[in-house]
Amino acid sequence: MPPGKPLQPRLQMKVDELFRRWLSDPDTQRELSDGLRRIRDDVTTDLATPNPATPAPHQGALPAPGPRRTTGHRAVQARREEEKEEESSPPAPPPSCSVPAFYFPRGRPQPCPGDVDDVIADVERVFAAFPQERAALDDMGAVAKACRCPLYWKAPLFYAAGGERTGSVSVHTFIAVWRKVLLTCHDDASKFLQLLGSPGSHGLAQEDFVPFLQDVVNSHPGLSFLREASEFHSRYITTVIQRIFYTVNRSWSGRITCEELRRSRFLQAVSRLEAEPDINRVTDFFSYEHFYVIYCKFWELDSDHDLMIDRRDLARHADGAISSKMIDRIFSGAVTRGRKPKGGKIGYADFVWFLLSEEDKTTPTSAEYWFRCMDLDGDGALSMFELEFFYEEQARRLLARAVEPLPFPDLARQVLDLVAPRCPGRITLRDLKRCRLAGVFFDTFFNVDKYLEREQREQAAPARDADADPALSDWDKYAAEEYDFLVAEEAVDAWDGGFEPSLGSVDLFDFTDDDLELL
Repeated sequence: MPPGKPLQPRLQMKVDELFRRWLSDPDTQRELSDGLRRIRDDVTTDLATPNPATPAPHQGALPAPGPRRTTGHRAVQARREEEKEEESSPPAPPPSCSVPAFYFPRGRPQPCPGDVDDVIADVERVFAAFPQERAALDDMGAVAKACRCPLYWKAPLFYAAGGERTGSVSVHTFIAVWRKVLLTCHDDASKFLQLLGSPGSHGLAQEDFVPFLQDVVNSHPGLSFLREASEFHSRYITTVIQRIFYTVNRSWSGRITCEELRRSRFLQAVSRLEAEPDINRVTDFFSYEHFYVIYCKFWELDSDHDLMIDRRDLARHADGAISSKMIDRIFSGAVTRGRKPKGGKIGYADFVWFLLSEEDKTTPTSAEYWFRCMDLDGDGALSMFELEFFYEEQARRLLARAVEPLPFPDLARQVLDLVAPRCPGRITLRDLKRCRLAGVFFDTFFNVDKYLEREQREQAAPARDADADPALSDWDKYAAEEYDFLVAEEAVDAWDGGFEPSLGSVDLFDFTDDDLELL
């Protein structure tokens, strides 16, 4: 806008509004007051001081020297500067109170640091009984007890101190390692992770558990029959590792963190190994019967026995109860933790996750597993389109069994009433976990046999639930029933002169430990 041109009325009103806003600002008023005070003080000083150009009366030709600033003026200036500093400096913060530490990623430190010296003294006494004060892996049980750890921590303790290089551990090396662990880790979860994990790692990978579990196979009395069949060591270890990650690794990251370990029941299960000679009673992770059921189910599907199964193999599970659309989603890489199946096949480790999710849909991991399969677009919610996509095949399979399926609009209303999602028409994973009926929801859309079974036992369910053991999970019940069935079936076959039991047959022994690749 050229200078001198008058502002438009509306623009002039805006300028006036901004000026009034600036003039009413406390900082502006403070600056204007300070400026006016400065002007007033300068005027007062100038009036009280004579003009230096006017010669004083009764003096000679030389003019009087120029006036000096008075002491009062300097005091006024000093006071003004102090006021300006007080106005410009921020107000002093209130006195802060001491907040105690509340976050302990490696556990809360113990109040008695002298306990460390007592533990070290006990360890030194144990090592003194060994030749040359060196302990082999077989001797580490006594060392673990001196360290006040469960018995089956002996292998992690041994390998953390470098025992795999020389076959034994010296007292000085072990004490240096264990003292560092005691001073930096203050609970069992952080200690176990420190011992078992790789240096500098931020969690436990699957391969970190192999030495620990191999020692369990070699030394637990409940697995004595398995030691001679070394070909199946890797199968059992792989099964236990997948069960550990299935239950403990809630983030699906492939690495178990200290917090995940602390929230799980894994360390309690490890402690139970010492007191329980029957490993089948430790059902959470280590049960041999559970491994037997999982491996036999995989062996039945693996028609060419290459320890890999394809879509057609998996479609034969439970006599084809699972829909082909869901089978395709499993092989799409939706639930293989970032690794797409090679050559259109999945291995034994992936099958463990599948079977655990299929036979027990009450666990959080199972809900996440099937939700990922049904979430076609990966937006974190199941829309009516995705539900109808899976129900179309389910309806055809019901008609093939002479069962009249519900129209999808009616089924959708029932499902929405069952889940009660927070956002109408969109079901999230949180909605399914909150309703606690995820199994009913998932079977409705891709498992026709379990869907019909649930429909038929609605009236008989209360009486059956009253007789059931509430301490057993759905997976525990399934594994116990299948194990009894498999043992009875093999006993009949052996009596009739048929094939040998699956895990005792010569054909299975032809595989080496490298045949089963860990995820």
